[in-house]
Formats: sequence, structure tokens, C-alpha cells
Amino acid sequence: MTAGQWAERHQVWVYLAAVALVAGVGVLVPDAAQPAGAVLTPLLGLLLFQTFLGVPVAHLSSGLRDRRFLLALAVVDAVIAPAVAVLLAFCLVPDPALRVGVLFVLLAPCVDWVLVFAGMAGGDRARLLAATPLLLSGQMLLLPPALTLLAGPQAAGTVRAGPFAEAFAVLILLPLLAAVAAQTWAARRRSGARAVEVVEAGMVPTTALVLAAAVLSQIGQVLPMLGRLLGLVPVHLLFAVVMTLLGTLACRVLRLDAAGARAVVFSGVARNSLVVLPLVLALPAELSAAAPAVVVQTLVELPFLLLLLRAAPGLLPAGTRAPAPTPPR
Repeated sequence: MTAGQWAERHQVWVYLAAVALVAGVGVLVPDAAQPAGAVLTPLLGLLLFQTFLGVPVAHLSSGLRDRRFLLALAVVDAVIAPAVAVLLAFCLVPDPALRVGVLFVLLAPCVDWVLVFAGMAGGDRARLLAATPLLLSGQMLLLPPALTLLAGPQAAGTVRAGPFAEAFAVLILLPLLAAVAAQTWAARRRSGARAVEVVEAGMVPTTALVLAAAVLSQIGQVLPMLGRLLGLVPVHLLFAVVMTLLGTLACRVLRLDAAGARAVVFSGVARNSLVVLPLVLALPAELSAAAPAVVVQTLVELPFLLLLLRAAPGLLPAGTRAPAPTPPR
């Protein structure tokens, strides 16, 4: 067994070990946060490029024609997730500043590493990628009125299109275009095919580096307020567990196929912390605790997603199919 095959077989343990190791480094070497933050976006872009290499471009348009999948995604991300987020925030987070941070991050579905984790779990990356513009535009349109209603105009006023557009361009559009170019090269040249194989084989170490950079860049923000923030750990964990269960139930009710259902469940769990964090940092001083609240969500979400990789086959077994339409009588 080669080192690459071993890493692929034991990838979840590799990722958990990377997260645990850098968490300790972050505590002992706080200055490591800045360089880790600087390399996080480029590493995430590389990881998404590797992910998109395995997504046939021709399948993207079919994702937007799959009404059952889009309905399930809308139900989970636009109905169930906001309801769960609001319920948890107002019942379990009495601190107004922390509640704003919780609402900011839990109301925004992820558009970046969710594609990676969903794909690793056997989810349909192509359909989820095709729906990414809808998820981003929905956040831009719905976050301001939702935050105005739930957290006041100060919170809603920080929502700008810039971070969402930047995330789409840097983390979705550029890696996707690069992957299309690489796929074209691979189809025409044997050297291109070999290069694509080498790049795809590096997904496990790249994922480990992304997880390490994400944790290392953010754990230092939590430590100064650890006592105040510990109460958010069960909130974010409960959100992830409830969304896993309700997302699975919704997909079964809608009779979504296994690959589509896994993509939807991961989308319901993963939140858009890397995009909303700059918005939260722009809040007034009296709401400064909102930013660490977002960071806590990231630190809870990453290990949970790794565990969900192992649980997904049992929750949504492969081989299930949406039923064929009943012919008219």
C-alpha cells in the first residue's frame, strides 16, 4: 500500500490528527495565526480546484434542472436551518453580542469547503456546485432583512455584496475555470491526464493543510474569551446534529437519491463562516464579541464534518433512488 492509498483509506483520522495538532500549536504559538490566515484562502482555492477536477462540466447544467434536488436544498437551507438557528440563538444564547454572531453564521449556508466534504462523503458535487450562485445570492438578499428583524439595524447594516462576490470569484469561479482548462488538457494530451492524476492524488494532504490553517488562524481569537464562549460549543454542536437529522428526514420525505441527499445534508450543516467573518468584524464595538462567536462555530463544525463523513453512508445508504413518476391512468 502506497502512502497516498494509506492516507486515502484513513483520511478522517489524518484530518482529526491535523486539527488536534495545530490546535495545540495555536495555543503555544499565538503568532502562528497570522501566516496561517494568509495561506488559508490560497490553500482552499487549491483544494476546490482539485475537487472540481472530478466534476464533469457537462453535469453542471443538469444540476439546475433537477427540481427535486433544488427543492430539498431550499427546504433545508432556507426553511429548516433558519428556524433551527433562530430557536437555538434566542433560547440558548442570552448574551446579545454573542447572539448576533451566532445568527450571522448559522443563517448563511457554506459555499466553499462544503463541496469538498460532500464529495468525499459520496455527495453530488456537480449539483451542489451548480446551486452555489443561488445560495450566495440568497444570502445577500435575505441576511439584511433577517438580521434587521432578529438583531437590529446595526447588524444588518454590515452586510455587503463585496465579500460574497469575492468568495464566489476566488473560491468558486477561478478554481472551476482552471479545472475546466485542466480537463481539456487531459482529454487531449497524455501528459495532461498524468498531471491531473497527480493533482487529484494530493487531495488528502491539501485537505489536511486547509483544516490546519483554518484552525490555527482562528483559535487564538477564542482563547482570550474562552470562559464566555464555551457556552456556544453546545449551541453549534446541537445545530449540526439537528440539521443532520432534519436534513436527512427532509431528503427521505422528498425521496431524493443518495448522492443528492448527502450533498443537501452537508449543505445544511456547513455554514459560511469564512465569508461572514469580515462582515462581523465590521460591527460596532459593543458587538465585538460576535466575531469570536463565529470562530467557535468553525472550530465546532470542522470536527463534526469529519465525523459526518463516516456517518453519511449509514444515514443515507448508496443505491437509493428517487421513485419513477407514476404513469397517468
